[in-house]
Parts: sequence; structure tokens; C-alpha cells
Amino acid sequence: MKIPAFIFLVLSAILVPVVHAETIAVAVAANVQYVFEDLKTEFKKETGHDIQASFSSSGKFVTQIMNGAPFDVFLSADMEFPDKLHKEGFSAAPPKVYARGALVLWTLKDVDLRDWQSLLASTAIDKIAVANPKTAPYGREAMNSLQYYKLAAPLQAKLVFGESISQTNQYIHSRAADIGFTAKSVVLSAEMKGQGKWIDVPAASYQPIAQGAVVLNYGKEHHPKIAQQFFDFIYSAKARAIFERYGYLLP
Repeated sequence: MKIPAFIFLVLSAILVPVVHAETIAVAVAANVQYVFEDLKTEFKKETGHDIQASFSSSGKFVTQIMNGAPFDVFLSADMEFPDKLHKEGFSAAPPKVYARGALVLWTLKDVDLRDWQSLLASTAIDKIAVANPKTAPYGREAMNSLQYYKLAAPLQAKLVFGESISQTNQYIHSRAADIGFTAKSVVLSAEMKGQGKWIDVPAASYQPIAQGAVVLNYGKEHHPKIAQQFFDFIYSAKARAIFERYGYLLP
């Protein structure tokens, strides 16, 4: 007995294996917060899979991951932290640079940033926000820049440290600090664009902020295919275009 064509098609559709959408957990350095929403959206469009992102300083994530936090992939603000995880056996493959971040000085005050070094030392500035240099690579490089210009010691009393770039941004945006060092991706984001004034910190005054990603052992064990799929995606042409739009330099 022949099966009618339309019944055959229905049965075929039922019997075709369904690819179920899954969610992976990604630890994301705070400077990538605004960029990540665009990355997450594009990744879901391409694969159907979702991402549960957590944002904090890279150093804090390293501590959490080494204590068993269930993250599949780690997007760091530098190479040092993910490299440490690899050397300690928390990832099978070494980290790979996905972008190079730039440092800016940002304020919501009506001040002239052209001679920013003199401005920071002046009475017009009382508090300068910087991310914790021990756990946040952008904070570390902000301090390197101040050291380069021999301003770290003279400005010590004015420095206010945030736990991460996110908290540093809050200090600046709420005017709890008069000015502060942050990632260029923040001031170029749709959420912050056009608010206040900013200026690029000269690249010669700090180490290039090479930011690395790594698939963690948890991801390799629990979501091997999707974790690797997302890792590969952040090096794709689409993701690179997104990073570039937010002021990152491409490796």
C-alpha cells in the first residue's frame, strides 16, 4: 500500500532529529559588557543557542573559576589571567587574542581635556576613578600610564579604585568621581555615547591590552560543541566587525 505524499512529508518532518537550543555560561571581562550584547545577539541568530553572561573583573573570575565556578568560556581583559588558568590546568588549549583594547580618560564635567595631565593635577579635579590594578587589566594599565607621566605618586590621594571597569564607570557616570580611566568600548557604546567628554590615552604610555579567550574544562566537559562554536564565533568576520565598531584593535 502506497503512503500518500502529504502523510509521508509529515512523517518525515516528525522523524527528523530536532536540534535543541542550549545555553552556555560565559565569564566576560567588564570592558566587554556593552559589546557582548551584540555578540550574543549575532551568535543566537547563527546558531539558535543562548548565552548566560556574567560580568566582572578578570582577576575575580580567575579566582572563581579556580574555585569551581561553572563557566564554559572565559573572555578576559588580558592574556595573563587566561594563560594562568591554562597553566594551572583549567583549560585544555591555550588562550587566543580576540581583540586589543584601548584606554581613554572620561569625564562628565565641562573641562578641557587637551592638557589632561595638568588637569588631573589641578584643583578642578578632586577624585580620579581607576579600576583595581590587581584584578582589572585596564586599571593596571591606567596606573602604568600615570607612572609613565610621573603622576602616580602626586595623584595618589585623588585616586578612587573600583572593583572593575563597571564600577569605575559608575563612579564616573554618577559624578562620584570627577574623571576616570576606562575602556574605549564604553564611551563608544550606545548606552554611553555622547555623554560627557573623553580623550584617548596615548598608547605609548601603557602596555597594549591584548585580550584573550579560552574554552574552560567545564565547557569542554558539559557543552563541548557549543562552547567551541562560540569560541570560534568570536574570531569570525561578524564578531571582528562588532569589536572594531566599539573601538577595539583587531589582532
